[in-house]
Amino acid sequence: MNKLPSIKAVVAGTGAYLPEKVLSNFDLEKMLDTSDTWIRTRTGIQERRIAAKDECSSTMAAEAAKMALECANTEAQDIDLIIVATSTPDVIFPSTACFVQKEIGAGKAAAYDVSAVCSGFIYAMSIAEQYIKSGRYKNILIIGSEVNSRILDWTDRTTCILFGDGAGAAVLKGVEAERECGVLSSHIYSDGNQSHIISVPGGIGKTSVTHEAIDEKQYCIKMVGNTTFKMAVKKMVEVAKEALEFNGLSPEDIDWMVPHQANKRIIDSVAERLDFPEEKTFINIHKYGNTSGAAIPIALHEANSSGKMKAGDLVLITGLGAGLTWGAVVIRW
Repeated sequence: MNKLPSIKAVVAGTGAYLPEKVLSNFDLEKMLDTSDTWIRTRTGIQERRIAAKDECSSTMAAEAAKMALECANTEAQDIDLIIVATSTPDVIFPSTACFVQKEIGAGKAAAYDVSAVCSGFIYAMSIAEQYIKSGRYKNILIIGSEVNSRILDWTDRTTCILFGDGAGAAVLKGVEAERECGVLSSHIYSDGNQSHIISVPGGIGKTSVTHEAIDEKQYCIKMVGNTTFKMAVKKMVEVAKEALEFNGLSPEDIDWMVPHQANKRIIDSVAERLDFPEEKTFINIHKYGNTSGAAIPIALHEANSSGKMKAGDLVLITGLGAGLTWGAVVIRW
């Protein structure tokens, strides 16, 4: 008996935007008690991009979106939904997604943000997958965009060396197909008990913005580095194994793993525990640092546009962010 066609959520196009300004480790040596060797050895980062004064999450997201739309041969007015994953929105409200909708001319699209920090793009893809497979929407634009440089304490070498700015995007389309294609499954999790290990503790709705909190730099990223490292490796490995098992796959079946680009040692540890070869692990952290919710879509676009990922390849995405949040997605490219 022939299998009836079902709706698949297919990645039809990708895009990315990186600010022009490059901040190298040698630049940081002039600002902090650190060195290029120290940073590269512990993180794998050599440089990162910093947004210009007239750039923000929405402007970078719009540029990445335009590239993804062109790649997908899709008009902005045909987009049904825009989801922006960001922890550095332009303003508290309206959503950054609404600013993107206006900028790209996607007038009929619903638009909203998701806040899952470094896992944000995985969350956005999981949401988009459900909408498409249910038949509710046909064309969805998902974006990760961050201006981390605006929420860094540039005197804190434990955090400011890690992060950079940028945006990445993908167009997901609903396609009727009998064969296995597109997003095969998505798996997302959270643990609020671990919310303290990565956070921006300054209050808004809880305490209001205060001069004292600003002076204490509570609106900057705070991180318990060693705990974050251990949790990232543990949870990324667990959820990656779950995603593989769910689809009846083994690491040997995967053509490319695209992990969150937080720290080269985290990526290496995850690959080692999955017994996954380095040559099939896409890494670009050396160029951009940790761009939070933008890291995975930027990496996907680079892998896609470079020709490394080809039609039919099996791609495993995995990442962890503040919340804690973590997840994995398996895609037939």
